[in-house]
Amino acid sequence: MIPVPQYPLYSATLSEYGAYQIEYYLDEENNWALNIDELERALNESKDRCVPRGIVIINPGNPTGQVLSRENIENIIRFAEKHSLFILADEVYQENIYLPDSKFHSFKKVLMDLGSPYNHMEMASFHSASKGWHGECGSRGAYYELINIDKDVRMQVNKLISACLCSSSWGQAVMGAIINPPKEGEQSYELYKKERTDVLNRLKEKANLVSELFNSIEGFQCNTVMGAMYAFPRVDLPQRAIEHAKSKKMAPDAFYCFELLEKTGICVVPGSGFKQRPGTHHLRTTILPPINQMKDMVERFRAFHTAFLNEWK
Repeated sequence: MIPVPQYPLYSATLSEYGAYQIEYYLDEENNWALNIDELERALNESKDRCVPRGIVIINPGNPTGQVLSRENIENIIRFAEKHSLFILADEVYQENIYLPDSKFHSFKKVLMDLGSPYNHMEMASFHSASKGWHGECGSRGAYYELINIDKDVRMQVNKLISACLCSSSWGQAVMGAIINPPKEGEQSYELYKKERTDVLNRLKEKANLVSELFNSIEGFQCNTVMGAMYAFPRVDLPQRAIEHAKSKKMAPDAFYCFELLEKTGICVVPGSGFKQRPGTHHLRTTILPPINQMKDMVERFRAFHTAFLNEWK
């Protein structure tokens, strides 16, 4: 089971291995929340095509930027236990939380806190040097943790991983520094604390700004960016533009994004690349650029969108 919208690595990997993709929709009208009734719907509709084995949860969300509440995570764990599903918890954005009333909750921690039978469930969690406040994408460092896995299965997984090239020494060193940061009282702690706080505060400011800016443009609807590093606004496209895109064998939002790139130099990713509810159109943009660049980008975006509507209405 994979969320829609979702990071395309999951659907691509399932396609590579010939596995069936059970798609469950995130609730855009409720800030991309995960609804248990929707999980049940997706699971039940898939049973005549496959035997469901696992569920992927991306928290905080990519590309949607939502942060799951503890109650939501508890209900997901109960759902997975009920249907004997292996949980794959993608938690690489766990440090990127921006709203005061939002908090990251580790799936492993919640699973253990729930006690039996949940604390015996199988799951894997993932973390990466590419995200967080450090954002060391070029280091290519990451890890996964296997929880409650049979020792023979763990041995086979380790054997498969050992046959692959490992992360570079630099990537491993960076990952080691991330999971063992300076501690209070150590020489570098105050500088570490200041740099981390400054980076996260800037990201928080930009997360708030980007949704406000997109919502100020006619035809755009952008949910609050609760976490991660992206905004995923919905854009209403004129019917003529949709029909023209289809005549070119293009997804309508891909046509829109290519037009935007050619006429403004602004590069965003079409929502169709992440999958989305039929009949809706989105794009993903990052919150990483400096604030002055983001404001300039949105004003150029606004001018382009106005001209696009005038051309295709």
